[in-house]
Amino acid sequence: MAQSDNFGFGEEAALLKESARKFLDDNFPTDRLHALVAGDHTPERMSDCAWEQGLWQQMVDLGWTMLAVPERAGGVGMPLVAVAGLVEELGRAAFPCPLMATLNSTYVLAACGDTGLPALEEIAGGSAATLAITNRDGSWNVADTDVHCRDGKLSGSAWYVQDARKVSCLLVSAHSPAGLSLYWVAADAPGVTILPDAIVDLTRDQAHISFEQVEATPVSDNALAALHQAMPAIWTTLAADMVGAAEWQLQTTVEYVSTRQQFDHPLGFFQAVKHPLVDVMIQIDQSKSLVYSAACAIEEEPARALQDAHMAKASASDTAAYASGRSVQCHGGIGFTWECFAHLYFKRQKHSQMLWGDAAWHRSRLAQLLIGEVA
Repeated sequence: MAQSDNFGFGEEAALLKESARKFLDDNFPTDRLHALVAGDHTPERMSDCAWEQGLWQQMVDLGWTMLAVPERAGGVGMPLVAVAGLVEELGRAAFPCPLMATLNSTYVLAACGDTGLPALEEIAGGSAATLAITNRDGSWNVADTDVHCRDGKLSGSAWYVQDARKVSCLLVSAHSPAGLSLYWVAADAPGVTILPDAIVDLTRDQAHISFEQVEATPVSDNALAALHQAMPAIWTTLAADMVGAAEWQLQTTVEYVSTRQQFDHPLGFFQAVKHPLVDVMIQIDQSKSLVYSAACAIEEEPARALQDAHMAKASASDTAAYASGRSVQCHGGIGFTWECFAHLYFKRQKHSQMLWGDAAWHRSRLAQLLIGEVA
């Protein structure tokens, strides 16, 4: 089946994207972000979890957390192309919140079928959730976890858990007698200890979580199938976030080089400045097309979903790296300072590049799909 025109990005998706940009522009300008997450510039500062919970609650009230929840679980059931448009605006604002983490959990729960419905109903009711599925080595293989379940109780640790201190629920993968299984756990349940990680990204928080005989609600005994089905959507939404952040980097840098004067000309007058920025623009357009193509394929052409999602994440990671470098360099000396907003997006993009697989990892998986295993 051929993809829909414009990747299926219709009027409803455009209105959602437009309203999200207006909401974030009106309520969370970049200077407010800087004041929130970069107020303390001392190297000895503790890992913080700075976010505006009141603004987050407004997003919940707008229904953003239930967009990907199926209608039968009380959600909106919007297609991934519409969700990607919203996430793109979230990346443009670099807004610290657990929306991405909640969307990731939603896609995994939806892949669980009927057994995921109770947890999905909690998300539709406003609960935020995150995935706790990664082992200490940071493996991008979804089968690797350091958590075990015996007699209905979880023990072990989950690592690199995104926005763990902002959520109320955890979706945990664990080895069980039935195989790799998924469990739904309250973040404040007895025996759950959240230990913050020190990370470069000031707009997110990350943690490793210890489970000591934690009672958990079983969700699925076939975690591998659910995770493999959901990962293309997870990679695609993350790529959308990176595209949005790159758009901010390009726009802000263009504004700077159009006003900053050197040798009686704006910096943007010189080819050494403007040509790399045009390259950024081209890369953003390429990555954005791959993001929406992948989002459309996940809904309409499942046979292409895996390869398209790999391409989207690989391309977005490359774009993030290039846009970040050009943004800081074109700002000159001030681009390296704490007061300049550029470092916030540089660090967010660096975190996103590695999250759920870097560009090289996704390319290697694409090569396997294209060529097969090579001895």
